[in-house]
Amino acid sequence: MKKEQVLNCQFSFWYPRFKSQTIRSIILPLPQNVIDYLLDDGTLVVSGREDLPTCSQEDDDDVEAEEVQWSDDENTTTLTAPEFPEFALKVQEAISALGGSVFPKLNWSAPRDAYWIAMNSSLKCKCISDIFLLLKSSDFVTRDFTQPFIHCNDDSPDPSLQYELVLRKWCELIPGAEFRCFVKENKLIGISQRDYTQYYEHIYKQKEEICRCIQEFFKKHIQYKFFDEDFVFDVYRDSWGRVWLIDFNPFGEVTDSLLFTWEEMLSGNNLKEEQSEAAAMEQDCPSFRCTNSNLTVQPSPYLSYRLPKDFVDLSTGEDVHKLIDLLKLKRNQQDNEES
Repeated sequence: MKKEQVLNCQFSFWYPRFKSQTIRSIILPLPQNVIDYLLDDGTLVVSGREDLPTCSQEDDDDVEAEEVQWSDDENTTTLTAPEFPEFALKVQEAISALGGSVFPKLNWSAPRDAYWIAMNSSLKCKCISDIFLLLKSSDFVTRDFTQPFIHCNDDSPDPSLQYELVLRKWCELIPGAEFRCFVKENKLIGISQRDYTQYYEHIYKQKEEICRCIQEFFKKHIQYKFFDEDFVFDVYRDSWGRVWLIDFNPFGEVTDSLLFTWEEMLSGNNLKEEQSEAAAMEQDCPSFRCTNSNLTVQPSPYLSYRLPKDFVDLSTGEDVHKLIDLLKLKRNQQDNEES
């Protein structure tokens, strides 16, 4: 995977070309002070709250009683939320222009891993504070800032980037109607159910029809029109059977291969095994994979982001050093108890 392929998948690169096939969106350049705030590891303080809690007069005494000093240090400072008035005004104007509710993302990634921290457990945002809360809490967004070319294999210097906040008109998309499509050498070689952790009966029963609709959409609107010949794109098929473009992603390990493996995608092996006889006879027919029964349902891959990273590393065994430290701590506790 080349750095140029990653650059070509930035939202602002492809949106003008495919604007008529996707959800209406507004792109705002991110000021450097906003980027610094989003990358700050300090206490999460969100500015611009519009839904501040109110309390009755009779509760004032209780509130004052709870406002105790947290420290005896007279130099203790109070954290205050940073303000970005000009940028906040642009964001609010964009939200209003898009109908009052938006779905936020950066150049590449959306904060899908942080949905749980929002008050509505959703990526639906109505003000800048909703957006900041999601962006500051997302590892996916942090990766956009700090490691956008992590899986690239070319030695060229990292190009300079203009980071952007993308606001997309909020639409109630059904997870069971989203699909990820893999394109190699400008040929659609694989389609995977996007929400592969769940079983959707309609996908299993209509997979040939779904595959046909996506193929037609690809040939009419995407093939030979994107900037690269190897890429991944996500689509949504609505209840009327129309297919909508959602996003583009690089063809490589930085993109989740879902029900495929990247070894299969790169080599082409095993892609035709699960196709019907009729589909297999068609040379250009892509491999289509979906969750076939309730027996194969899995937990959401985003659940691990609700836990501290140290806990996740220990539970999966990915960080050996943390596991060793834990065992040493346990041994020391046992020695202390025995003595």
